[in-house]
Amino acid sequence: MTDSKQSEDPMTVHATAVALAGAGLLIRGKSGAGKSDLALRLIDRGATLISDDQVVIRREDQKLLLEPPARLAGKLEVRSLGICEYDHVSGVGLKLVIDLQDQVERYPMDRQIVILLGMEFPCCTLDAMEASAAIKAELAMRRIMQGAKIS
Repeated sequence: MTDSKQSEDPMTVHATAVALAGAGLLIRGKSGAGKSDLALRLIDRGATLISDDQVVIRREDQKLLLEPPARLAGKLEVRSLGICEYDHVSGVGLKLVIDLQDQVERYPMDRQIVILLGMEFPCCTLDAMEASAAIKAELAMRRIMQGAKIS
């Protein structure tokens, strides 16, 4: 008999995470790419902060859970204002990864996936500084939750 729990240690990644309708969205990108800014816009549209700057990813059975490191729980860096306090959630299942880049293909050719702790997740690339980035992130999540593939 095998234990369905995975014994992999949690990993901490340089990223920001929010919950959209109870589903985890992991936002990755280089320093200054706009991770916190995109999270702020998503929070303004109804998302809930999970973690900013660092996200702990823990595998439990067949899902990955997103959590804040204790010292960062409820904190979001807002440029020109500093660290701001927000309600936050923890232990939210990862559903979608957003990679931030300056230049994004108009029509991506292949379905993008990322592998984290041995599990595959859909991924899309956005430019965080586009005015529509938060809407695009929500649309991508909605498509994933409805079972559609994103390209």
